[in-house]
Amino acid sequence: MTKLFGRFSTLTIVAPICGAVIVGCAPPAPLDVVRVGTDVDAETLDPRLMRNTTDYRVVNLLYDGLVVLDEGFSPLPNAALSWEQETPTTWVFHLRDSLFFHDGSRLTAEDVVYTFETILDPELRSPSRMLYSPIESIEAVDELTVRFELSEPYAPFLRYLDVGIVPKQLVESGHNLSVAPVGSGPYVLDQWDRGNRIALHANEVHWAGRPSIPQIDVLLVPDNTARTQAFEAGDLDLIQSPLGPQDVLRLSEYDRFVKHVQLGNSITYLNFNTTVPILSDPLMRRALASLIDRNTIVDRIYENIDSEATSIFPPTSWAYSEEAEQPYYDPDGADILLDELGWRDTNGDGFREKDGQTLRVRLGTHSEDVNRVQTVELLQNSFTQHGIEVNLEISDWASFAVRRDAGDFDIILLGWTQLVDPDRVTFEQLHSTGGLNWGGYRNARLDVLLDRGRAAQEQAARAVAYKKAAVIIANEVPYYVLSHQGYQLFHSPRILGFEADPRGMLRSLTKSSLEN
Repeated sequence: MTKLFGRFSTLTIVAPICGAVIVGCAPPAPLDVVRVGTDVDAETLDPRLMRNTTDYRVVNLLYDGLVVLDEGFSPLPNAALSWEQETPTTWVFHLRDSLFFHDGSRLTAEDVVYTFETILDPELRSPSRMLYSPIESIEAVDELTVRFELSEPYAPFLRYLDVGIVPKQLVESGHNLSVAPVGSGPYVLDQWDRGNRIALHANEVHWAGRPSIPQIDVLLVPDNTARTQAFEAGDLDLIQSPLGPQDVLRLSEYDRFVKHVQLGNSITYLNFNTTVPILSDPLMRRALASLIDRNTIVDRIYENIDSEATSIFPPTSWAYSEEAEQPYYDPDGADILLDELGWRDTNGDGFREKDGQTLRVRLGTHSEDVNRVQTVELLQNSFTQHGIEVNLEISDWASFAVRRDAGDFDIILLGWTQLVDPDRVTFEQLHSTGGLNWGGYRNARLDVLLDRGRAAQEQAARAVAYKKAAVIIANEVPYYVLSHQGYQLFHSPRILGFEADPRGMLRSLTKSSLEN
């Protein structure tokens, strides 16, 4: 056990004590604890290095950003009490004077400067570095005032300032925030049992006051159905997407649970690795996409809790374009296109060949989401029927993420959340300089459009850029978007006043209370 910071927090990292499924394992929770079920363990609790949904959701409770986003993704004051845009490229933020980190030290402008300078430092390898690349300089004007100078106007800037502020002095002393987070947020880390539980307690000295809920336990239950069963059995108090479609439909019929069902801001998609020779040709990617029956996937596997996608932006988005249409399911057309590309079954063994090479692809996803596993199995069957040899690569999330980040894949099925702006699902992922461009996609015209979408200040001008970008993405298929995810959350009625956030954030628990 490692104790930190006297009375402010205690951190313990121990081996899992109950495994992944908690039904019949975890002892009954005290009445002052809210138990939240999650599908994957956190990878890091350093806000500069967040990678998965659990990272984001837990970090959002442990840290304060300059702003906090409401349910409509509008920025509201958080660590920054106010701000002004002095010029199109100059922003000034005024901090609250009552901000303290969990170790008791004061949060100042120097910590804000340090947070963003380190995110921008390539040596840190922050996954979100490109979100802040327009920042040219950051200055601590005084202890409570920060000035940002941008290299150009940057439309989504405010929406990206919810990243947690880290303590400069502590990190520079060698402290590892990834395993021992120290923020100024409404909750403090008690214990992280890897692969099992993340326990948080209320911050007594948070600027907004001590949260009414004394403790939050985030419990790892990777299997969607097992997580739902744990909720129904009373071993969990709150669960949210991803959930199995059958479980969502069943829970929605119960009056004994509080439900929040709404349109999410996430996508489920196939990422093509365009650096793989076979997949480098957009025509090949279109041929493979024409073998994907996304209507059946959404209807039968996801049972319409998601909505079928035609392009990267949903019809509800101001960036949506009717001209952006991904390939539709057309197996006959796929066969014709594959023949035209020179891939034919010349040996009569059922598999297409070209220049002595078999048409073979690796198709992967992570094992925690049974719907994604079923989807890649369906795709394997479809591809095989049309002469394509498929090797399935299904592993736990941690192993899957390592291969994804290394570009060690052909086609992978996964999702994006936190899509608070059209920039958030395009620039990092598909710009040639994007830090999350795992598929190595390059298109100079798309780069220009995504740059323009970032820089334009009027939404109408941004919409023009993104609509054109969506057409390129749909035509060249570096991404094939299966669905725009619905968002479902269920919680016990003993949690009062909770408001769901389509990003899955749990910050509303700080304003909620527990029924006695």
